Amino acid sequence: MKKNLLAAGLSHALACAAFASFTATALAQTATQTPDGASEAKQLDTIVVQGEITYRNRSDDTAPVLSYDLEYFQRFEPSTVGDMLKRLPGVTFVGSDIMEFDGVMMRGMAAGYTQVLINGKKMPGAGDDRSFWVDRIPAEMVDHIEILRSTSANRSGDAIAGAINIVLRDAYAFDGSYLRLGLNRWYDGEVNPTFGAVTSGEALGGRLLAGINVQDRYRAKVKRSDRFGDPSMEELVSFEDQTEVKDGRDYSANLSYTADVGETGRFSIDGFYVKTDRDVKEVSHEIEFDDEDVIEANVPGFNPIDQKNWGIGAEYRFDMAGGTTEFDLDYAKFEDNSAEREESHEYVNGEWDASEAEASAVQADDTETSFKIAHKRPVGGAELEFGADYRKKKRDVVYTNYEWEAEEEGDPVVYELDGTVGSLIEETRVDPYVMLTGKGEVFSWEAGLRYETTKSDIRYSEDDEVEGTASNDYNELLPSLHLKWDLTDADRISLSLAKSVKRPNFNELIPAVLDGEFGDNDYVGNPLLDPETANGIDLGFEHRLGKHGVIGVNFFYRDVKNLIELVNTGELSEDAQDTYEEELEEFLEENPGSTEDDFEFDPESWLFTSANVGDGKVYGVEFDLSTPLTALGMPNTGVFLNYSYLNSKVTDFIGERRFNDQARSVYNIGFIQDLPSWAASFGATYRKQGDAFSRILAEEVTVKYGDDLEVFVEKRFGKTLSVRLSAANLLDASKDEYFHKFDNEADQIDRDYDEYELESEEAGPSYQLVMRWAF
Repeated sequence: MKKNLLAAGLSHALACAAFASFTATALAQTATQTPDGASEAKQLDTIVVQGEITYRNRSDDTAPVLSYDLEYFQRFEPSTVGDMLKRLPGVTFVGSDIMEFDGVMMRGMAAGYTQVLINGKKMPGAGDDRSFWVDRIPAEMVDHIEILRSTSANRSGDAIAGAINIVLRDAYAFDGSYLRLGLNRWYDGEVNPTFGAVTSGEALGGRLLAGINVQDRYRAKVKRSDRFGDPSMEELVSFEDQTEVKDGRDYSANLSYTADVGETGRFSIDGFYVKTDRDVKEVSHEIEFDDEDVIEANVPGFNPIDQKNWGIGAEYRFDMAGGTTEFDLDYAKFEDNSAEREESHEYVNGEWDASEAEASAVQADDTETSFKIAHKRPVGGAELEFGADYRKKKRDVVYTNYEWEAEEEGDPVVYELDGTVGSLIEETRVDPYVMLTGKGEVFSWEAGLRYETTKSDIRYSEDDEVEGTASNDYNELLPSLHLKWDLTDADRISLSLAKSVKRPNFNELIPAVLDGEFGDNDYVGNPLLDPETANGIDLGFEHRLGKHGVIGVNFFYRDVKNLIELVNTGELSEDAQDTYEEELEEFLEENPGSTEDDFEFDPESWLFTSANVGDGKVYGVEFDLSTPLTALGMPNTGVFLNYSYLNSKVTDFIGERRFNDQARSVYNIGFIQDLPSWAASFGATYRKQGDAFSRILAEEVTVKYGDDLEVFVEKRFGKTLSVRLSAANLLDASKDEYFHKFDNEADQIDRDYDEYELESEEAGPSYQLVMRWAF
């Protein structure tokens, strides 16, 4: 049914594209596109009423960079940076709920391999894998987004998959004011407002920009889980129906101030603030079949989320000693004060049997303080840049757990404290670097060295008592080389060679034993882990199509060393140790004169940890096209296409597989049709992400996402007002997961199943009406 719906939807979209393109050409034969913008501050009314279709920028950077202005995305009215990134080459989201885009993955590698920057600076985030949730930043704060395919010496090297630089609007680049008012309607009839305002101009002896955004964030979905004894699905063990509603509001603001100081100096300060206030309500109904008994459970859950991201930075540049010197001071913080609780009320054959509940609260503070000094100066026909980055990171997380169990049906839920677990991780980095850049009319190059030093201190506590501490130091030398040939005015070849790094996940460092973390197996962190490193190659070709179009293809390869994977310590799990002691005691009682050496024990579970185990390889090809159809006589029709083939190879405790959660491929195709004589436009975009597979101890998961179709229609009124209607998820895509669950490693190898589960969730289409007014 879904395949038929997909085919119908795609056929309809392509038919609309073809019909609209040729119809619009007949209506607007004389339409022309405006020349490229001048170097003066961009008028914000051009953000409100776009006089032409915006295409991918062709970057002049020597390093491989793709740049996309907000206007490239805006006609589809993205709500967040995640909504923007899903349209870009090589970007996937695996693990995100349907219609949500939080942990961005470049090249299909896990989110921790992708570095997310805001204004070129690292930000702390919520993920234990050091990732930053890009759905926390509203699209309205963004000037443009850069895809940095390879690293350079003057940036932090922890970007094996690449980096995404979210550049916020700044006072120097914009002038004017506008308002954004909108309504979102969801498939269940819920209607939510959104509001935004931006203003910029001369103030306080310089230029000032301020923006504010308030948007209600709502998502309702339904989920179905069916659990079987094994993949034959002959025996249905249990099933679950669940509804989930995420309802909340995001508040955000950004500020930018720039002023010239003296003849050569420039001082700037910028900051942003994002607050996520959201309630997640889940209601599940479960049925389990146990021999002749039918066990029914009602499971309500509630998860209030209170998170804040904010940062502030100051920069001063001035001419000195025949060059330019720069000082940067930045402070960023992530705060999480969220909670989660879940109850379960069980009935056996219609009779009440048990009621219990668990709850936890998290208090997390993750801060990063950084200082940078850099100097640039000409050296012969090249430019020399050298400097140093200092960074101090402190991540303090405390979980407080509660529990409750009823004695009789209808007892009120009264939680009792079940202990606290905390961790404190502090990292100090000092990273000096040097870089030479040469730019000619045909050939440009960049060569650099970056030396990253890391000192980490880790502390783990339970019930406010310190249970373990550890320290670790490591250093990495990261060379990089970028070459660019402009073969003609239209053709360009680029080659990049660079070494990059990925530091261990926070949860992999904490020396705490987690009972039953992987099936029946326990897990303990390893604070002495070394970082993963990768030698990478990017080879690309780019061709300009006419005045605005660009077509490009890029091959990438990463040879990953010191790969971090799960390994068996050889020690028994706590459950296995208890079983061993009980059976040993029985054996000695039943066999007088025997010793422990005579006792044979076959454990079913072990204690696992993380270790640097070997190498992995990641490779693929990325293709993108962004162009008007001027050559076909349709200058007011813009088409957009990107496709990425993604692959990898790694060996784990069972054998060879791809990197966990790497999608096989991802592609986007879309068009925008402008109707100048009607002061209107419309378009559609279609996205498909390939299947992803992951294998960890005791569990294997395949994730499939349905096809995503979005459309918009826009009407402009004069030069200061526009109205857009957009629709997302028109094919009612689903997220389908297939879980293979086992008790331990031996069962996993032998395919002796504990459970096989099919889980599917859907969220329905959504609609958005937005008005923008410039003044």
